[in-house]
Parts: sequence; C-alpha cells; structure tokens
Amino acid sequence: MTLIKSISGIRGTIGGIAGNGLTPIDIVKFTAAYGSWVVEKTNNKKIVLGRDARISGEMVNNLVIGTLQGLGIEVIDLGLSTTPTVEIAVPMEQAGGGIILTASHNPKQWNALKLLNEKGEFISDADGKEVLDIAERAEFEFAEVDALGTVTSNDTYLQKHIDVILNLPLVDVEAIRAAKFKIAIDCVNSTGGIFVPALLKALGVETVYELYCEPNGHFPHNPEPLPENLTEIAKVVQSKNADLGIVVDPDVDRLCFVNEDGSMFGEEYTLVAVADYILKNTPGNTVSNLSSTRALRDVTEKSGGTYNASAVGEVNVVNQMKATNAVIGGEGNGGIIYPELHYGRDALVGIALFLTHLAKFGKSISVLRASYPEYHISKNKITLTPEMDIDALLIKVQERYKDQPNTTIDGLKIEFDKQWVHLRRSNTEPIIRIYSEASTETVAENLASKIISDIKEILKLT
Repeated sequence: MTLIKSISGIRGTIGGIAGNGLTPIDIVKFTAAYGSWVVEKTNNKKIVLGRDARISGEMVNNLVIGTLQGLGIEVIDLGLSTTPTVEIAVPMEQAGGGIILTASHNPKQWNALKLLNEKGEFISDADGKEVLDIAERAEFEFAEVDALGTVTSNDTYLQKHIDVILNLPLVDVEAIRAAKFKIAIDCVNSTGGIFVPALLKALGVETVYELYCEPNGHFPHNPEPLPENLTEIAKVVQSKNADLGIVVDPDVDRLCFVNEDGSMFGEEYTLVAVADYILKNTPGNTVSNLSSTRALRDVTEKSGGTYNASAVGEVNVVNQMKATNAVIGGEGNGGIIYPELHYGRDALVGIALFLTHLAKFGKSISVLRASYPEYHISKNKITLTPEMDIDALLIKVQERYKDQPNTTIDGLKIEFDKQWVHLRRSNTEPIIRIYSEASTETVAENLASKIISDIKEILKLT
C-alpha cells in the first residue's frame, strides 16, 4: 500500500492501514485540511468537485462531499468529469477552489485528490505545504447542524467546456468539418469516453471509431498513453483506414496521436505541433519543462519567439508561462496548456487546435510529423543507496561539465549543441532519473551511458 503526500495533492492506493494507503480516514483528513485552508485563505465556502471513472471514484467522492459539508462548505459536484473541466468550472462558479478525484495515468488501484486554487489552477508549493501542515495538526473546526454545507449536482460543464473551446478564434470548425476526418479514439474506459466523442461531434467529425469509451473504470490496458500501451488503437486505425487515432489518459489532461499507418506521432510532439499552429497565428513565446523535447525550442525560434524551460511539474510550467507571457506551453507527456482558455493541461482544447492545424495543413498526419525536427529521448535511471548525498553527486557531475551550458533549477541539465542530458532526483525513491535527447536514439543512449559512467566513476572516488 502506498500514500504519497505532495504539495499538489494526495495520492495513494485504495485500502490498507490508515496512513499507509488512501483509506477513508486519510481521505477525510486531507479533505478537511484542504477545505479548512480554502475557507481561511479565500473566505469562500464553495468548492467544485469532479472525478474520473475509476472504480473507487464513487466511494472517494462520497467521503469528500460529506467532509466538505461537515465544514459548512457548498459543494458543486460535476460528477464524472475531466481535470481541465473542473479547472474551468472553478472560476465560472466563483468558487474558492476545486478538487479532482483522479490518479491520472496510474493503474486502477490508485486514486488521488488533486487540489486547485480559486483560479482553477493547481495550488502552489507554499499553499500545498500549508494544507499538509493543517492535516498534520488535525485542528479542524466542523460546522454545527444548522450550518452544514449543501450539495448541488451540475452536469452542464461538458457542454460549457465544449462551448468555450468552439469559441476560440483559432479553432476552425468549418475547416475540420470540410476535412471529413475519420478518427479512432481510445479513452481507456474513463471520462474521455464521454467528453471526446461529444467534442468531436461538435467539431463536425462524423466518423469516429470508439475504443474503450465506456466510463466504468476498468482500464483495458495500462492507462499511461505510451506506445507500448497503444497497440490496439494502432490496429484499429489501420484496419478502418482512419486518418488518425486520438488517445487520452483517464482524466483527459494528456493527449497523444496515432498516425494513419499505425505508427506513433509521439507524445513529445503533441505540444510541438499545437505550438507550431499557435505560433503561425499568434507569434510569441513558449514554455515546456526541462525534460521535454528540444523540438519546441526549434519551432519557437523559427517563428521569431523565445523558448523558456521550467522545472518539471505543471505548476512550474504555468508560473514560467505567466512570467514570459507565453502564448502556448505544456509538457512533453502530451500536456497542452493554452492560456487563451485556461492555465491547465487540457487534452480537449489540444484536440480542437490539432485538428484545425491538420485540416489547414491539408496532408496526412505522418507528413505533418515529418515536417518537425527529429529528436529522440532516452529515459534511464540509477538506483542509489538511501544515504547517498544526491545533491553533492550532481555538483560533482556539474563540475566535470562546467564548460558546457547547464542549469540547476531542477536537478542538473547539461547541453551539448543540440543534444542534452537532464539529471534529477526522484521525490519518492533513492534514484536519479537520467533523460537524454539527440537526433537519433543511438546517440541519445550513448550520451546517457557516458553520464551514467561518469556517475559510477565519481561514486568510486567518494
């Protein structure tokens, strides 16, 4: 059993002993802490709630609602929803915050409470620490019987989310309709199965081949949208002669595409393609995290904009986007953040912008993919002993490569012309993650191997 308490929320496996898993006691404790923080911080007793379709969702939802009511908070329950939909609903409802019940791409035994501020954005590092501190002290003051909170079910936000997407100037429904796309979708039996077909219909897509669109929480494969988990939709795309495949994760904030020949567009290139379209129409700056592909930088600089990298994590990307007035940003895991709509990863707006781009491009999705700089990322890790001083180790690696451009805002990233390697410690286990990127897979792996060899040599000398 696992329970991970982080600044952005509480996630864990369902069941087990309190404090060691996401048990009912833990759910109540952290919900009470967050609800108390919202009321104290905003003096606003309204919170929006939504969930993905995982099996434990209803149980967790009931506990969260009851706890918030016990604090005297008004709950707007969106029911089966998506992370970006809840993010949009918080400011629309003028609420003090929002909770999304989802463990994102984690397997079915996981669930989590993702916590939002009054803007519908993930709470900051400092705010997260305050919530955890309140939970640790467990000094909750619950409402008396006449002041209990109310619950309102609201199922209007599916349409509201679609409407705000359709109203975006860079979403061209007529162009998409005229392209007569045939699209296969895999929604991993979660809420994408409700939202993605509805969006495609609204965009004028008449031919949709649905795969795993029943929101019952029984994930038919590992729900992380990685190539090894997408073999079935690749076959459907080919057998149906579809123009492309669309895949989302359980809470619909990550997005990736399958080419017409069944090959992968590459989740790193979801953001690159959407950014290319945005930059052609609204030139400006872009942001992604340090572990995302360099292709975004190339596309941005080609259009006359400036690319900036942030530390890993959606909150960090959003903060950097605001600081640099970025017109588009996100993460290489298929996360699109389009500030014209809201500051949060949103697969739905990503779909609308990508299909507009593809329709106007006028050629196949594989030709579009081939138009972008070719990079490959190699992902590795080194397991260390728990007592190892990882920070000191990274300083020694940095010293070895002091003549190369490098940054330490999140671990250590070293650049070698158009290649790079990023070393960062895991927050949950004694390992160093080593991501490297180059123009070919072999070069990327060789670069990672060289850094791993250096680390082992340093460890021998200490």
